[in-house]
Amino acid sequence: MGGLALIARELGYTVSGSDQNVYPPMSTQLEEQGIRLMNGYKAENLDSKPDLVVIGNAMSRGNAEVEAVLNLGLPYISGPQWLAEHVLQHKWVLAVAGTHGKTTTSSMLAWVLEYNGFKPGFLIGGIPLNFGISARLGESDFFVIEADEYDCAFFDKRSKFVHYRPRTAILNNLEYDHADIFENLDAIKKQFHHLVRTIPSEGQIIAPACEQHVSEVLEMGCWTPVVKTAIDYDGDWQAQLLKADGSCFSVSFAGEEQGTVNWTLTGRHSVYNALSAIAAARHIGIAPAGAIAALQQFQSVKRRMEVIVKSAGVTVYDDFAHHPTAIKTTLDGLRQQVGSEKILAIVEPRSNTMRLGVHTQSLAESLSQADQAIVYQPDNLGWDLSQLLKYANNIEICNSLETIISTIKAQAGGVCHVLLMSNGSFGGIYKRLRDEL
Repeated sequence: MGGLALIARELGYTVSGSDQNVYPPMSTQLEEQGIRLMNGYKAENLDSKPDLVVIGNAMSRGNAEVEAVLNLGLPYISGPQWLAEHVLQHKWVLAVAGTHGKTTTSSMLAWVLEYNGFKPGFLIGGIPLNFGISARLGESDFFVIEADEYDCAFFDKRSKFVHYRPRTAILNNLEYDHADIFENLDAIKKQFHHLVRTIPSEGQIIAPACEQHVSEVLEMGCWTPVVKTAIDYDGDWQAQLLKADGSCFSVSFAGEEQGTVNWTLTGRHSVYNALSAIAAARHIGIAPAGAIAALQQFQSVKRRMEVIVKSAGVTVYDDFAHHPTAIKTTLDGLRQQVGSEKILAIVEPRSNTMRLGVHTQSLAESLSQADQAIVYQPDNLGWDLSQLLKYANNIEICNSLETIISTIKAQAGGVCHVLLMSNGSFGGIYKRLRDEL
């Protein structure tokens, strides 16, 4: 929603917006662009009688501002539909879908296009460090979008990505998520197939060769050429890890070597994301060598393994991991990078799926690479995290941010990598750690 606000401002609209909790980095980004923020949902936020209200999917009936929109008869629309009607028509849309890696892969792809002179528009669910903003209109016919399977709004229960009509589509992976709106994995597959149905026969789909659930979606019917990516597996695009942590790898296409990527990212998941970005870029005419050169200058995304504190032997990373698989791959990558050095993983189970306790066993098992793991249990979580202790012996449950901060401070003087994982503000722990360490 913040990205949409930025694009609307760029189109010349006067933009304001409300949210329950407005916090950096998005709040800072919006204020810098002259967008007025209102904290909390109130009918009086609409006293200016806006020409159009764009309603996010977190809003539901009973919300004071939603009720005011309906009672006042104000025009309203979902974010994805607004984007489709005002921005994406007549654009070559490059969409990145999947349970994991959407933000990072979208950021990579947008940077590859930018580096090679394409000046794309983009809308990304994070802030790519190469750009410093999460969205822009762009100066070309190309638009990169993070294509989410979550629903659009209380009045439009289709997945967001159905509105985007991509010509180039990356399907990163597919797992069960969003348990608050999807009954099971098959329900998500159905939505992904709705996306596949919108991709032109002259377009292209890029997918990992080893992702069974993505393959099952394509087997439901596909009218678009598909290219496959792989590591140690048969695929059109292949990577060979030259360093075990994924910080250096070679790229080949159709059996021919294309070059080598040396970069700051780690983990097999990052290598897969890079292969997808290289393949998508080639589809619009960027040579692999140009994409590889761009990736070597890719600076990642805010809150994706972002180092926020480095003091007295302790390195603190902020990561957006919100699903057990994302947690596992992030920890695996860090372990490959730091070897036997101590890793302390701290998780706030804040996503709707995590708050429902759907992934209890897989969450516990995803933390296996940490020497010590702390899972934060706020008062309003809704399920007892002590169930995690049945599946792992390196986990501690904690309901106090003060205790977590004290535990981190106690690591000072030794070598320790502290990984904070949350898709929210985590009670402001980030600023407190910067101050106290």
